[in-house]
Amino acid sequence: MENYILPPESLTNEAIAARLTASARNGIEDGSVKKKNLVYLELNGCSGNIISLLNGANPDFEYMMGSMVNLVYSNSLMAAEGEQAIDRLIKAMDEDYILAVEGAVALRDNGLYNIIGSWQGKPLTGLEAAKMLGEKASHILAVGACATHGGVSAARPNPSQSVGLQEVLPDKDMIKLPGCPVHPDWFLGTLAHILLYGDPETDNLGRPLMFYSTLIHDRCPRRPFFDRGIFAEKLGDKTCLFKLGCRGPVTRTDCPTRQWNGHVNWPIGDDTPCIGCAQFGFPDAMAPFISYDTTRVVKDE
Repeated sequence: MENYILPPESLTNEAIAARLTASARNGIEDGSVKKKNLVYLELNGCSGNIISLLNGANPDFEYMMGSMVNLVYSNSLMAAEGEQAIDRLIKAMDEDYILAVEGAVALRDNGLYNIIGSWQGKPLTGLEAAKMLGEKASHILAVGACATHGGVSAARPNPSQSVGLQEVLPDKDMIKLPGCPVHPDWFLGTLAHILLYGDPETDNLGRPLMFYSTLIHDRCPRRPFFDRGIFAEKLGDKTCLFKLGCRGPVTRTDCPTRQWNGHVNWPIGDDTPCIGCAQFGFPDAMAPFISYDTTRVVKDE
């Protein structure tokens, strides 16, 4: 069998991510990969990312929580509550752990616009928790638009003075997974890579290249219409949505091939322009989400 030649492995982002999670699963089952503690912290946001992660399918989120990591804290998913929950959060710092943070960090009034619990008789702010846990974590994942750059929580007029996680941990390396919400594969695949090999290769903004290396525009199934200058004039048209405000030409994710909701659909597939939710600066920098023919020359102008 020495001369046996394997068929070439697929090098698509989707295939690479699937092999990663499968390798992590096999490694954990045969004991060659060790489970790590995971602290999942929700700060100033809508909890949309943790809800999105519950849709994970390869592996599913339940498997990840039970087999790939020890989930020591998640205020949405843990049974403990109140001071008992905060005690678990504080004790987590006594051991090695991966920190995942969704939501922005509210700075106004020393963080009092976002209180996650009570500790030693005082309110524990998201700002305090982010700094405290971020300083000791072995790996940090900023999950979703709000954690990576402020997102919706930091949109104008930003009354809570919310910022992305990096601004309160300027000296810490972190992996950034922008998106509103994050795709389950982006989180689970990154977590699998950490367990197997450590931090994945990222671009200059901290995004894993295996998920964020390609513009949506470059792999959009409607790209041939763009190249031929055939543009949709209203929502529902099946041609290129660029003139309706599609942000695919500036947004780097693998949505066209990965797709959502169990890999069955995605915004452009449902005739909705990409709103650039995975691009830094969203939502303010991507607004307005829908525009009508802003590039067309007005007759008799």
